[in-house]
Amino acid sequence: MVEQRSPKPRAEGSSPSAPANDSPRHGVPRGFLYLFLDINGSELQTAFDYKKEYKEFYSPKNKQSIVTVPKMNYIAVRGQGDPNAEDGEYKKSIELLYGVAYTIKMSKNGSYQMKGYFDFVVPPLEGFWWQDGVNGVDYAHKENFKWISVIRLPDFVTESDFEWAVQEASRKKKTDFSKVEFLTYDEGLCVQCVHMGSYDDEPVSVALMHEYMESQGYALDITEKRLHHEIYLSDARKVAPEKLKTVIRHPIKKA
Repeated sequence: MVEQRSPKPRAEGSSPSAPANDSPRHGVPRGFLYLFLDINGSELQTAFDYKKEYKEFYSPKNKQSIVTVPKMNYIAVRGQGDPNAEDGEYKKSIELLYGVAYTIKMSKNGSYQMKGYFDFVVPPLEGFWWQDGVNGVDYAHKENFKWISVIRLPDFVTESDFEWAVQEASRKKKTDFSKVEFLTYDEGLCVQCVHMGSYDDEPVSVALMHEYMESQGYALDITEKRLHHEIYLSDARKVAPEKLKTVIRHPIKKA
């Protein structure tokens, strides 16, 4: 399991000021560095943000890079078809994912208490994509897509906690959440890139990523279990297509 950079309790009686060293390696993640006081004198604390704490996975500095992605748990919904279809499976899957994600996040306000809970920013939407008989992605035939839409789970969420959240979301929203599943995925060695622009323009970035991969002595390793992976850092409903930011990741092996 990936090292969980979760909050470290402050010692009783210690100062609420930030520590001198802000490295996660010193026990306190950057997302939880600054404890401060509100106007009533109560301590406030920022929520743990996976995008900021795990920049190597969610906001890589280099255009292309080689990365080893550890095993992670996800909220997941499987489906097929064109993701742009109005009232299609894909758009409905996103509603289900966020319904469960926010039920877990807001559990702090209810009677069900998750062991080890800490407040967090809901991680970005991600997706694993494939098409039968295609090695990679054929963007010209989106109707043939099969996909697993996912949102990362904090490590404190157990399968029992997850089942509670699914049932609670179903009860509160009066919606069928039976398609939502707890998914553990061990991605391993990958090449990734940051794509800026429309999803339809991804092949250009993918080609450059593969060139980089080969220059580093690796070969593509997309299989039935190792899939094309995308992480969506922009809200497509609010951001112009040319400004969309997406991390694209492909599994690789030594050539």
